[in-house]
Amino acid sequence: MLRAVPWLGPALLLIVAIVAFPVGYMLWTSTRDLSAYGQDRGPAGLANFRALFDIGELGTVLAHTVVWVVSVVLITLVLSAGLAQFLNKDFPGRTAVRMAILVPWAASVVMTTTIFYYMLDPDVGIANRFLVDIGLLDRGYGFTKQPTQAFLVAIGVAVFVSIPFTTYTILAGLQSIPAEIEEAGRVDGAGPWQRYRYLTLPQLRPAIAVATVINIINVFNSLPILQVITGSIAGFSADTTTTLTFKLIRQNQQIDTAAAMSVLNFALIVVIIAIYVKLVRPTRQVDA
Repeated sequence: MLRAVPWLGPALLLIVAIVAFPVGYMLWTSTRDLSAYGQDRGPAGLANFRALFDIGELGTVLAHTVVWVVSVVLITLVLSAGLAQFLNKDFPGRTAVRMAILVPWAASVVMTTTIFYYMLDPDVGIANRFLVDIGLLDRGYGFTKQPTQAFLVAIGVAVFVSIPFTTYTILAGLQSIPAEIEEAGRVDGAGPWQRYRYLTLPQLRPAIAVATVINIINVFNSLPILQVITGSIAGFSADTTTTLTFKLIRQNQQIDTAAAMSVLNFALIVVIIAIYVKLVRPTRQVDA
């Protein structure tokens, strides 16, 4: 055991530096009394958590977070699975299409979201102008001015920027499946859906699990999209736990309460991923 320490030491130090220390510091900060400028005024015990749970809209924000994460991840997975299946086929221009899929992922998330925001502007937005010109609307509609509509727009943008990574992850899983499995199903008389449901999909479990876990983390912690789309909406009617943390720091200047919110965020995402891994069991062996 001791002989392995020199070899494991660098990896363990890296884990401590980038995982254990930040988590420990976050937990410690959540128990401190911090001024609006971050000055530590001494221990606060659980006062920060009591202040957090005294926020009347916290339940609504938690519900928004669940809807946000589930909607974006589920829609992204469904669309990406279909797109990956299409990109796995041989057709003219496939390389160009594959490269085009990367554009939303390669572009700045803030810039992409800002473009959508101004496209949907009720006064100067090109999307609103188009809908008015073809007669679907009498005048520009404030898609990003009302909480529910803005939240739905943010979900759409999040799906748009999440599809490239998820598609390529599932595509990599598809290309790792031996062609003999598909051919065997075809010989046995299985239809396209049956082959996909009983042969292809089980083989994709590890790829889908990786895409799902990474998407859950990214979407749960996503700030730029919601901040650009819903940041100007008053109150917490279109917020998730991440944007609530941002507002506690920037608007309310409650850094200590925001630290408690960060701990709650961390606990929630650990629980969500643990439940997912327990239910899906992505490492379970698949009979080929």
